[in-house]
Amino acid sequence: MSTNAELFERARRVIPGGVNSPVRAFRAVGGTPRFIARAEGPYLFDAEGKRYIDYIGSWGPMILGHRHPAVEEAVHRAVDQGLSFGAPTEREIELAEEILRHVPSMEQLRLVSSGTEAAMSALRLARGATGRDMIVKFEGCYHGHADALLVKAGSGLATFGHPTSAGVPAAVVQDTLVLEYNNLVQLDEAFDLHGAKIACVMIEPIAGNMNFVRAALPFMQRLRELCSRHGALLVFDEVMTGFRVGLGGAQALYARALPGFAPDLSVFGKVIGGGMPLAAFGGKRAVMEQLAPLGPVYQAGTLSGNPVATACGLATLREIARPGFFEALAARTRQLVAGLLAAAEGAGVAMCGDSEGGMFGFFFAQALPQKYAEVMATDSARFNRFFHAMLDRGVYLAPALYEAGFVSAAHGESELQATLAAARESLRLAD
Repeated sequence: MSTNAELFERARRVIPGGVNSPVRAFRAVGGTPRFIARAEGPYLFDAEGKRYIDYIGSWGPMILGHRHPAVEEAVHRAVDQGLSFGAPTEREIELAEEILRHVPSMEQLRLVSSGTEAAMSALRLARGATGRDMIVKFEGCYHGHADALLVKAGSGLATFGHPTSAGVPAAVVQDTLVLEYNNLVQLDEAFDLHGAKIACVMIEPIAGNMNFVRAALPFMQRLRELCSRHGALLVFDEVMTGFRVGLGGAQALYARALPGFAPDLSVFGKVIGGGMPLAAFGGKRAVMEQLAPLGPVYQAGTLSGNPVATACGLATLREIARPGFFEALAARTRQLVAGLLAAAEGAGVAMCGDSEGGMFGFFFAQALPQKYAEVMATDSARFNRFFHAMLDRGVYLAPALYEAGFVSAAHGESELQATLAAARESLRLAD
């Protein structure tokens, strides 16, 4: 049996950093990443045979837990029929119909293979549909690693983006404007300055790459008003929140609070693939018909609508659409967060947290952050100590302060109580 350390050393010889996605390397928290051998229900098992209660859930898609019987059966049936065809299938239609049934802001969608691909395609579509070049995003929101989105703000509002990754030419991001999340003043000023040039505004309605930060209702309402007034498209990146915080995604939550609210384009991933590579972007028919082969905006993908991935996603969506599913999941997640906060209070440690549906976050801070700078000001050193103490006790949290956590339907009372017992011990050790 190989140890995690041995596998990591072996991986570093053939894979940059030893991982195929940077956060897996544990660089933010230190230590050796765990190499997972298998998973079952709410648990992961590493190469050394140690069991962990899993609050990553493959970064969101495992909303039913690992190896759900109905999902596995659907995948096995699909594999028996073939792995990939490069041609249309009925299941693609069924999955699209299922998604659209729950997301009324969309009339059509297109399937792709990753959240990055979906976000990139939505931006191209927004530019093509409006005939404009400028895009707006928000600091702390992550929309995949497309060049135009790997950008941070300049020194002032009218300063355009500077690449945050080597290999991204400055010219590629010169039309990307980055604003502060939840900052109404910047939002108004940006549209005053550039409203006629803005193709779209892309936002995570609940930012899962700042841990867990909600867009405030007045901010979202104003964003919708400004986009409508200036002819810009509002693009919701629901790769994390879609079918995670509720059956209609985060946009359904805002629509309940703001009657008539809807984004123009939406980006989905993770849950709609049930753990397999699959994502989608969609909107009103008039916008979506700008895509090839009907319109001038080109987008394509050899593995788009893969028959095994669509089987996995369709089975997952049908399970989570059962009556009472999200009520039970949300209650379980709230119980976890409340228990963590109570444990912190008992240890005399400042902690705050929030959740929606099966998505949650917590910070070592007095108050919930509303923007990226406030997230960065929370106690990251304490988080790192807490993370390792929890990992030692068999609880696998996201290995970075800036990532949301996920509860699945497979997490039961025993897993929650074991997690909270570990937290009470870990908070003392992390002090």
